[in-house]
Amino acid sequence: MTENRGGGGGMTGAAEVARAQPDGHTFLFGNTSTQVLIPAIMPNPPYDPLMDFAGIYILCNTPTSIVVHASVPARTLAELIAYAKANPGKLSYGSAGAGTLTNLAGELFKQLIGAPDIVHIPYKGAAPGIADLASGHIPMMTPNVGGPLIEFHRAGKVRILAVNAPRRIKAAPDIPTAIEAGLPGMVAGNLNGLFAPAGLAKPIINRIAEATQNIMADADVQRILISSGFEPILDSGPDATHQIIRDELARWLPIIKATGFKME
Repeated sequence: MTENRGGGGGMTGAAEVARAQPDGHTFLFGNTSTQVLIPAIMPNPPYDPLMDFAGIYILCNTPTSIVVHASVPARTLAELIAYAKANPGKLSYGSAGAGTLTNLAGELFKQLIGAPDIVHIPYKGAAPGIADLASGHIPMMTPNVGGPLIEFHRAGKVRILAVNAPRRIKAAPDIPTAIEAGLPGMVAGNLNGLFAPAGLAKPIINRIAEATQNIMADADVQRILISSGFEPILDSGPDATHQIIRDELARWLPIIKATGFKME
């Protein structure tokens, strides 16, 4: 049985799993928000993402992107960076909301290019922001890559200048990564994975990880994920999951600190 426990950007459900008995009956489908950003932003988070969970498998990644409206005079990421530096105070970017990965992707971009005056415009979700971007109400956005965004890109309403991932994505292999486009360190993706309460017996963890890997190897499953903008991960597992969360916490903490963002 699946229970959708909304609230706090996934924090409510994650906290319940962290407190649950490690009996193999309760699991969390968590992501970068629940396992990295919320614990890093909150002054007193309700759980420790490394101590209170056993990682099982990171299934897929949804990278963010750097997207501009067709009216912005930049056809490459290098041109956008040059434009931002030559026109201080002219650019703004939209996100899916304050404290979201898309917000932090935008702040990371500002930090890396040295343009602190790019104004953040938070939306209540990605969809209204992308709609405003496509209609020209905002010049730039840093959303997760998904089917509708790629369609707008193909139609010429927006330009995806780069995806913020280590490698090009399968759904749009023609779009370069920010790293390829000359911005090392511009990596921001929403990792989606399976977690259990800490203390779950290792044989159970391994059995579920193996079953998950078998599912991820299915070509139809991969095709569905790719068409929705997800990048399937075929070689994950318990140790890799734990290390990825550890690495992401270490990477995002100084970025968040530099933004001065706080969640009450």
